[in-house]
Amino acid sequence: MNDKKSLIVPSSIMAASVLLSVIIFSTVWKSARTADQTITVTGSAKEFIISNLGILNGSMSATESDAKTAYNKLKSMMPILQSYLNNKGFTKEKVEFFAIENYAVYELNSQGFQTQNISHYVYTQRFKIESGDVQLIKNLALTISELIEQGVQINTPQPEYLFTNIDEIKIAVQAKAAENAMLRALKIAEATDRNLGPLRSARMGVIQITPRNSTMVSDYGFNDTSSIEKEITAVVSASFSIE
Repeated sequence: MNDKKSLIVPSSIMAASVLLSVIIFSTVWKSARTADQTITVTGSAKEFIISNLGILNGSMSATESDAKTAYNKLKSMMPILQSYLNNKGFTKEKVEFFAIENYAVYELNSQGFQTQNISHYVYTQRFKIESGDVQLIKNLALTISELIEQGVQINTPQPEYLFTNIDEIKIAVQAKAAENAMLRALKIAEATDRNLGPLRSARMGVIQITPRNSTMVSDYGFNDTSSIEKEITAVVSASFSIE
C-alpha cells in the first residue's frame, strides 16, 4: 500500500510538470507567432493650395542687317514696354531687366552650310516680373502680346505660379497621410478581432503637386507651376504589429 502511494506522488508531479511545460510552450509559441505578425497599409492625404507668387519672364528682340540699327531699335522698345507695364499696375521698380544679349546670324550657301557672310544681327533683352497678386500676373500674360501692334517684338512663355510656404504644407500633409495609414490599419485589425500594436516601419512616398482635380502623377514626384489652384498629395506606407 505504501509502495502504491510512493508511486502516485512522483507520477503526479511528473504529469503536472509536463502539463506546465506544454502551457508554457504554447504561450511562448503563440506570443512569438503573434510578434512576427504585421500589417502593412498605405495612407494618403491631400491639401488644396492657391499660389501666392506669380512670375512672368519675357524678352524683347530686334533683328536688323547691321548691329547699330538692331541695337537702337531694341532701345526704342523699352519706353513702350515700361509704359504698358505701368498701366497694367507694374511700376518700373517691379520689373527686373537683364543685360542686352546679341549675336550675328550667318548666311547659308546652296548646300546649307554656314558661310562667313553675316545675314543679320539679333539683339535681345530679357525681363522678369514677380507679384504676390497672381491674378494680375495672369491678366498681364494674356494681354502683353498686344505690344506687337506697337512695334515691340515680344516673347513671353507660360507664367509660373508658386506657393512660397510649400515646405510647411508638405510636412503637414505627410503627417495627415501617416494618420490615415494608422486609421486604415486600426480598422483592419478591428475587423479581424485583433489589436493594433506599435509601428514597425514607415516609408514616405514622393510628393505630388498637381493642378486641382488633376490625375497626373510621377514616380519622381510632380511639381506643377502652370496653375494657380493646386493640390498637394502625400502617400505613406506603414507597417504595424498585430496583437
